[in-house]
Amino acid sequence: MTTAPIRIAIVGMGKIARDQHLPVIDAAADVSLMATVSPHDDGVAGVPHYRTLSALLGEGPRIDAVALCTPPQARYALAAEAIAHGLHVFLEKPPGATLSEVAALEQLARAARITLFASWHSRFAAGVEPARAWLARRTVEQVSIVWREDARVWHPEQEWIWQPGGLGVFDPGINALSIATHILPRPFYLVDALLERPANRAAPIAATLTFRDTAGATITADLDWRQTGPQTWDIIVATDGGVLRLSEGGAVLSVSGQEHSASHCEYAGLYARFTSLIRAGLSEVDVAPLRLVADAFLRGRTNTVEAFHD
Repeated sequence: MTTAPIRIAIVGMGKIARDQHLPVIDAAADVSLMATVSPHDDGVAGVPHYRTLSALLGEGPRIDAVALCTPPQARYALAAEAIAHGLHVFLEKPPGATLSEVAALEQLARAARITLFASWHSRFAAGVEPARAWLARRTVEQVSIVWREDARVWHPEQEWIWQPGGLGVFDPGINALSIATHILPRPFYLVDALLERPANRAAPIAATLTFRDTAGATITADLDWRQTGPQTWDIIVATDGGVLRLSEGGAVLSVSGQEHSASHCEYAGLYARFTSLIRAGLSEVDVAPLRLVADAFLRGRTNTVEAFHD
């Protein structure tokens, strides 16, 4: 088994690539940035840049893997092309625009014997694993998720996010669902959903969801993209042994009012996991958070609300 750094290219040079992927790769000893790809960006100084993945594969340096940071609507074709060239694939969240796309990619990756990693960065927040361990020994009685932020601050002028497949408020909301599906000890399923869609958009700006776990506990989620001022990313779990609260997107854990916080880089954890999967010859493709979002679109009622403009 080789221990040489994984030679990687970033495909899609938007905000997430620049804010999260580039700094982590730059600091990592076991991953080396070989190229970037984007038709709308000039890349970074000193690193070869290509307008398309095909151009990189035909003309660029040798690579082992790609990190796909494009909007989800474009991800399947790029992932399939990378797999066809024997490259390991890191999928930003959500892993695709549809569940069937991700299932097809999983089969392609298995046939090619390469690693496919559906990443969920919020699962690597500092409080998440301790929360999972604590809840494993308790009975969950009720769960409240409140995930409210300002779309104008976090997703300015990103038109793709309002288009079909872009998820709208579920783009951040799926982060909460990725945590919930990881830490709660029993499976849960959707029983009701109300989606609020701006008159000028195809995707919702808010959603109110009700789930139930297999023992009957109720889980509610309040997702909204219209919050101004302080932002809210909280999961509160009432159990037979006290109340657990994850705040700041999973970074801060408190149990019955006693706070536990730690410094941790979510994306450093993601790249460590991706590297370990490659070295072990494994894939990790968990679609549970995306399946819950798909259920909300499938079963949810939709109300049209006032138009939204950046």
